[in-house]
Amino acid sequence: MDVWDAIRAKRAVRRFTNAPLPDAVARRILDAGRRAQSAKNSQPWDFVVVRDRERLRALSQCGAWLGHVAGAALCVAIVTPSPAGNDRYVWNLFDAGQCAAYMQLAAQEMGVGSCLGTVYEAERARALLGYPEDRELRIVISFGYPDPDAQQGGLGRAGRRPFDEVVHWERWQP
Repeated sequence: MDVWDAIRAKRAVRRFTNAPLPDAVARRILDAGRRAQSAKNSQPWDFVVVRDRERLRALSQCGAWLGHVAGAALCVAIVTPSPAGNDRYVWNLFDAGQCAAYMQLAAQEMGVGSCLGTVYEAERARALLGYPEDRELRIVISFGYPDPDAQQGGLGRAGRRPFDEVVHWERWQP
């Protein structure tokens, strides 16, 4: 799959089949995230990979809109340095976003759907996943084969804003 085709076709998938992801597929997705660019090559992420059905259900309770995690074949928790005393915090979050995008595009190429999620109950997630106190979890990604019988619509509006509404050449122009 060509990169532009993957970008153009990428949609959030919130409903998955019960099929597990083969280890080779999971490793390729994770390796794509590991290889993502980061500011000064800091690579500020660690991944906690969850496949256990009960743990997926429990993780899905750590945010108001994480229901898709419960039905996923695999969920990747992107753990980053905490903000306390961290002057690179904003960059760490930006880098985690890059990492997430790389994983999602690698998954897309292999026919695997994905959906980003935000963790709001960080301490509950920490108790569940065991990451250290000097790290935080804000971003998870659910992965699985899309359920062909489920409508995959999201909560937001469909489509994308027009190019000329988004892009401002040289200066902001309404």
